[in-house]
Amino acid sequence: MKTAEIMARLQAKYPTEKEYLQAVQEVLESIEDVYNQHPEFENAKIVERIVEPDRMFTFRVTWVDDNGEVQTNTGYRVQFNNAIGPYKGGLRFHPSVNPSILKFLGFEQTFKNSLTTLPMGGGKGGSDFNPKGKSDAEIMRFCQAFMLELWRNIGPDMDVPAGDIGVGGREIGFLNGMYKKLTREHHGVLTGKGLQFGGSLIRPEATGFGAVYFVQHMLHTHKDNLDIKGKTVAISGFGNVAWGAATKATELGAKVVAISGPDGVIYNPEGMTQEKLDYMLELRASNNDVVAPFAQKFPDAQFIPGKKAWSVKCDIAMPCAFQNEMSREDAEMLLANGTWLCAEVSNMGCQPGAIEAFQKAGILFAPGKAVNAGGVATSGLEMTQNAMHISWSAKEVDEKLHGIMSSIHAACVKYGTQPDGYINYVKGANVAGFMKVAEAMLAQGVI
Repeated sequence: MKTAEIMARLQAKYPTEKEYLQAVQEVLESIEDVYNQHPEFENAKIVERIVEPDRMFTFRVTWVDDNGEVQTNTGYRVQFNNAIGPYKGGLRFHPSVNPSILKFLGFEQTFKNSLTTLPMGGGKGGSDFNPKGKSDAEIMRFCQAFMLELWRNIGPDMDVPAGDIGVGGREIGFLNGMYKKLTREHHGVLTGKGLQFGGSLIRPEATGFGAVYFVQHMLHTHKDNLDIKGKTVAISGFGNVAWGAATKATELGAKVVAISGPDGVIYNPEGMTQEKLDYMLELRASNNDVVAPFAQKFPDAQFIPGKKAWSVKCDIAMPCAFQNEMSREDAEMLLANGTWLCAEVSNMGCQPGAIEAFQKAGILFAPGKAVNAGGVATSGLEMTQNAMHISWSAKEVDEKLHGIMSSIHAACVKYGTQPDGYINYVKGANVAGFMKVAEAMLAQGVI
């Protein structure tokens, strides 16, 4: 395999899909040497097949707003790869949704799901619909119209969607209700459901919790056997993922000194309290997309408009908001301020220049497909509970999440440890995730 040749073909074929091309290049560059040690992969053209989705559905979603006006959005579902299990991945409702973003997310999801050790393939979907400012009734009508188009192409052993940006418990409830109405069946085709109808305990917190567990393993693997207790942490975003990470980091003794939103950053030198953590959820529920009110409510916090979380001095940086949110300049600012660990919690949260800066500096850095896999892992545990018609306690789910994050970290160490002892978590995660999918594809023939 020659990465440059494959990328040239993809760029000619999909010239406008920059997020998708970025994700593919990052993976191919890190697996190239390992891949070329397996001529059987080359003979079966595994890479040429694995970079293209199995299929992608595009459909019109027409719904009526509260004023009686007819509205039209575009819906998508990318079924990327099901070599190791049914397609699994979230639905994103956001104006930025387009084929490039969903293909990048579905591609990443394939390897992330492989890392969890659970039998799940990769998929992603969503719409350019924006739930911000919409009433519950409008969101219900949109979700019902969306599911009316999608339902024939999903199922508990075919494709299992979940939530993502813009799709929380409310939206999953409406989507699940319509799916149940259409199929006349009640099974776990959607994850992230309410506890009353098949959801799993700690699912809302799982991505953030799992990310902090992964960071703990990174610290313990360090030659000085470090601990998160007493460390300062900067987190971008204030949604479920950021809240989960802030909650678990605080519980383990770290001090979360920054959270951010589109309007600026909250400098929080005294760290989080339970009241502050609860208020993060209130901010998200307000649909205002700003963090400035945090400083108005808590006098020990300061709002700095127009700045990112990375402007605040910290030991550990955890981007939790959006793809490509951290630039090279942001990374250099963090390094200048003494940051020595970055764990990417959002999908592809760091631009290539930022990753290069961290790796060149030799600090601890791990990619989203490993760090944030706790969310989809817990979705997989929800699928298992639904299939068995049981419900595990929060303690049982958390113990299983701990075990999964530990195994993901071990796989990254196995494939990413370099001769000088530095752990390249990007390479480790990509190679570990790829090998399982590639071997499954090889075993099942050219299909």
